Amino acid sequence: MTTAVESGLRRQELARFLRSRRERITPEQVGLPIVGRRRTPGLRREEVAQLAGVGVTWYTWLEQGRDINASEQVLQAIARTLRLDPHEHVHLFRLAGAPEPEREKDCQVITPAMELMLKKLEPYPVAIRNARCDLLGYNRGYTWLMGDVDAIPFGDRNTLVQCLLNPEWRKRMLDWDANIPRVIASFRAAMADHVAEPAWKQLVKRLKAESPLFAELWPHHDVNSEPIRTKRYLHPDVGLLQFNFTYLYYGRRSEITMSTYTPADEETAAKLPLVFD
Repeated sequence: MTTAVESGLRRQELARFLRSRRERITPEQVGLPIVGRRRTPGLRREEVAQLAGVGVTWYTWLEQGRDINASEQVLQAIARTLRLDPHEHVHLFRLAGAPEPEREKDCQVITPAMELMLKKLEPYPVAIRNARCDLLGYNRGYTWLMGDVDAIPFGDRNTLVQCLLNPEWRKRMLDWDANIPRVIASFRAAMADHVAEPAWKQLVKRLKAESPLFAELWPHHDVNSEPIRTKRYLHPDVGLLQFNFTYLYYGRRSEITMSTYTPADEETAAKLPLVFD
């Protein structure tokens, strides 16, 4: 049973944790303009509250360690705004006395059997995603194809984010101009079942702020649920690669998919690495 003293100490630790994470993020990182002199390192409290969609007074009380309760929805919004990594995400929820964060539940979708499938299908690139385009798992073939995915911050491991905001990905995807409108349209179609969820709304908000193309296309309300079956890539070491796509769903109603990239021609098959270091 948690005592009043323990609860008070946990609230104070939560307050210090939130301040430390707020102070490490610059306005430029979240698309905010810099106006006048800033005495506060990183973001201001009111900026975090605005980006997370919570009241300024309420967020200030949270950072002051006051005895208030934060819902899971609010904590998720704060975690995304402060760009917490998986360990920080769990830490935030524990300090707030909340159940396990939903994003961590997503990550646990990758079972040992799925991990084995990822490895056994090498050297073919394979990626596991949810409907929001978050990368939940991938093998070494996928990293070879797209670059060092492990180096991408956890919160940015989203294929839509990378396709729109990562120049290296755009350089490798030969049909980017033709395919990206279809990718955005597919994302909008998938969002129909998640329109009220903060994680989806936050992703849209971010992409509208950081990607001019997304901001231009999103208001068109185009939808497309037909997946792209063939894609071409330009690998920096081996040149042109052409793959056919197979989408495997984990259950009739599951939104988790495993995408396998199989060579569309003999030239591509011959260029795949036989072993990985």
